[in-house]
Amino acid sequence: MKKIIARNIAIITAIFMITLSIMLITNYFQAKDVSPLQTQVVETLKKLNDQNADNPQLQEQIRQLDLMARKAYFINMDHLMRGVYLLLGMLVVFIVSIRIYFAQHKDIPDKEIDLIDEWAIQSQARKYVGLIATGLTAVALLFVVFSMPFMQASKNNTETALAQKDTNSSIVGNTINEAPSLPEETIETNPVENTGSIESEEESVSVEETPLSSKESTTEEIDVASVETSEKAETTAPVSVPKVTSNAFRGNDANGITQAKNIPVKWDLQGGSNIAWKSEIPRGGQSSPVINGNRVFITGADAQARELYCYDLNTGKLLWTLAAVNIAGSPSQVPKTTEDTGLASASVSTNGKQVCAIFATGDVICANMEGKQLWAKNIGVPDNHYGYASSLLVFKNQLFIQYDNRNTHKLIALNTENGKELWSKERADKIAWSSPSIAYVNNQPQLILMSDPSITAYNPTTGDQIWRVECLMGEVGASACSADGIIFGASEYAKMVAINGTDGSVLWESMDYLPEASSPVATHDNIYLATSYGVVASFDTKTGELKKEHETGEEFYSSLMLVEGKIYLFSNGGKMHIFSADDEFKLLDSFETGENTYATPAFTDGRIVVRTDQSIYCVKAN
Repeated sequence: MKKIIARNIAIITAIFMITLSIMLITNYFQAKDVSPLQTQVVETLKKLNDQNADNPQLQEQIRQLDLMARKAYFINMDHLMRGVYLLLGMLVVFIVSIRIYFAQHKDIPDKEIDLIDEWAIQSQARKYVGLIATGLTAVALLFVVFSMPFMQASKNNTETALAQKDTNSSIVGNTINEAPSLPEETIETNPVENTGSIESEEESVSVEETPLSSKESTTEEIDVASVETSEKAETTAPVSVPKVTSNAFRGNDANGITQAKNIPVKWDLQGGSNIAWKSEIPRGGQSSPVINGNRVFITGADAQARELYCYDLNTGKLLWTLAAVNIAGSPSQVPKTTEDTGLASASVSTNGKQVCAIFATGDVICANMEGKQLWAKNIGVPDNHYGYASSLLVFKNQLFIQYDNRNTHKLIALNTENGKELWSKERADKIAWSSPSIAYVNNQPQLILMSDPSITAYNPTTGDQIWRVECLMGEVGASACSADGIIFGASEYAKMVAINGTDGSVLWESMDYLPEASSPVATHDNIYLATSYGVVASFDTKTGELKKEHETGEEFYSSLMLVEGKIYLFSNGGKMHIFSADDEFKLLDSFETGENTYATPAFTDGRIVVRTDQSIYCVKAN
């Protein structure tokens, strides 16, 4: 009786697995090209919106339809995963039933048996039954994997790279954003609180300019006469050192806020208006520039070399280059990365004494401000299907590395002076391209990390977890921001969340508009974000209510920067947008710069340093 029950269960589960496998495979072919943002209906609605830009009622209807499409997409993904779990469960039941049925049969018995038993008992036939069921299940699971959003995103990125000649994005990432903290002296005396005001003082350690490299830069001379005059002046008068630093991507503390003053609001890269200098970068990359004193740091890499560059802020001259070479554990062959991520997507970080860089090989190098290597190490080659992109963050003398990859999930703290590990924390999270940031809660710093599925706060000194909120999913590329002790995190195909930094409680959630790689920025009253599909929006920080939205028709990977009461934002095509950082959130100006821009610009008093897919340049008002 026991055998008959086991046999019947095995037959039923086998039929069920075959049916469900066929359904999952069919689902792949039906849904492989479906995206909530890339349907003919949505494209038609976009055209209607462009033709009726002043019709708020139509825009609201389009927004609701967009949200419905997103929800339908997420429901489909949920059903898909339920099907996977059910299929795996049936496979386990099938295997257990077969083992029970054949527990007493090692060979073909010498007695008459019915046809079904005779077919099932023979060892060779048993092998075929198991192989067919397992094989079909494996094929179905393979098609499920190809149906998932990250595989579709990878496919779309490849198709885009083939269709467009000059598409280098900073993902996921890019774009991924990161920024180092203020130097130790600054943190202790004047911790930066993320409020709506940008009038607070900020000072950093200043460093005297000492060009050591004899290598000539490839600076493009915008105005020969003015350059010659500047060179003569250097021999007779000391060069002033800016006090405002931008020690990593998205400024100090990686929060998207700078205290820089007298920032230009217009420039012409092709004509040279308000352009102090423009230089080539020896090797490509998506990392963003950082500024400390009169030095600008950036990285570049290819299959031949991974390098850290230092430029003169005043002239654009390449002062020195440091290559990541002779590092124990460094791979002999570079990891495969997508074209829009590459080997140098992570931005560097500095504290005015040391400057550190990381590459997609897992190599970390650190130099003093004159370019002398202090230490180098490999922390493990990241298993990452786009390429490693999480930027570094320096806080006092600690270097933080978010290392969430397939093969490892951890947060690492190294000593910036010698590279020794201060502490390391394993993380229960999946692969991510976001970067760490510092938030101040009750005047105490918290180290904030975002990934799938959580937003987590750590004590930056000890690495102890303060709170953790599981609220995200998918491929997390944008980084968190904060204001008044509230931490904000948002990611496309997930949601935006506001978290009380005191206890980790969720204050509100929103799914109106969500960023892919561009990180948001917040003030006391508003949080501002940009999507990959052209919408730039503002929300109320207390309620999450959508306040204003702009349909630009652009794509954004670069992050928003809050400067002198304005929001500066580059589109991927190199168009600069400047908005008012207030409740009105007006578009003050927008203009083309002429070069694709995926990195986030760095600011200091009177200057902006911009990295494009072709060059690095400095904007300075005449």
